[in-house]
Amino acid sequence: MIKLYAYPRSRSTRVVWMLEELGVDYEFIKIDLMAGEGQTSEFKSIHPDGKVPAIDDDGFVLTESAAILNYLGDKHPGSGLIPKAGTPERARYDEWSYFALTELEQPLWTVGKHTFVLPEDKRVAEMLPIAHWEFLKACDVLSRWLDGKEYALGDSFTAVDILFAHTLRWADAFKVPTGSEVLDAYRDRLSERAAFKRVVEKESQFS
Repeated sequence: MIKLYAYPRSRSTRVVWMLEELGVDYEFIKIDLMAGEGQTSEFKSIHPDGKVPAIDDDGFVLTESAAILNYLGDKHPGSGLIPKAGTPERARYDEWSYFALTELEQPLWTVGKHTFVLPEDKRVAEMLPIAHWEFLKACDVLSRWLDGKEYALGDSFTAVDILFAHTLRWADAFKVPTGSEVLDAYRDRLSERAAFKRVVEKESQFS
């Protein structure tokens, strides 16, 4: 059984969502980041940076949420959650996955860090207007891509939808508007998936 080292409503939520979509058995092991459990020598032997998520799949340890999604999807090709390697569909999937991490999430996480995550003496308020501007710029690009589409790659739900929807839910939680009715509707629609409702239920057990 896969061991998932996680903390509710963090990047590990993406992995919980993926596992629930796949219907794979897993053990949720809470790492209480607020209590410093991520910085113990025991956990750093699993994740050297002391962050979540991390998985242990029969002795194979992997970190970084997008890498984990790809690994799980490739292990279960029949799910259709990750397009087949070497195809245009996979290339498009990779393109938008990297966009999710580098263009959409990056400025949003900057807002989070300099609003409530970092110690107060490390926060730089002057960074916030730039980060908000960068986030809205990325939202505009994504909104135009998603306009008229059910999912990021067309008619089929894939793991890149998990990356996008989770990041947009973060924006909502951070009270950072997307400026896009298309993105807000997309986020809300994917939040109604049965697998995501199971994610909420699972994480509530560890909150």
